[in-house]
Amino acid sequence: MKTRKQVYGDKNIVGRNIERIRKARGIKQKDFIAQIQIMGCDMNPTSYSKLEGQVRSATDRELFVIAKIFGVPMEYLFDENSK
Repeated sequence: MKTRKQVYGDKNIVGRNIERIRKARGIKQKDFIAQIQIMGCDMNPTSYSKLEGQVRSATDRELFVIAKIFGVPMEYLFDENSK
């Protein structure tokens, strides 16, 4: 598993949790992006990486789709103890 090369930004509060949940579930970033796209959310790898790195804001649609893929309520993405 690759480690993050850059420090987290401050544009959102969910990116770090999304990354943690995705890695805890053993989902590769490229596979997760493919699932997001299948759900009808247009996101490219760079945009997703910036979301996880908290370098850009997350849209409500992105949060909805990501929570749906994980099978959790959206509030779970904001929980620092989520796995």
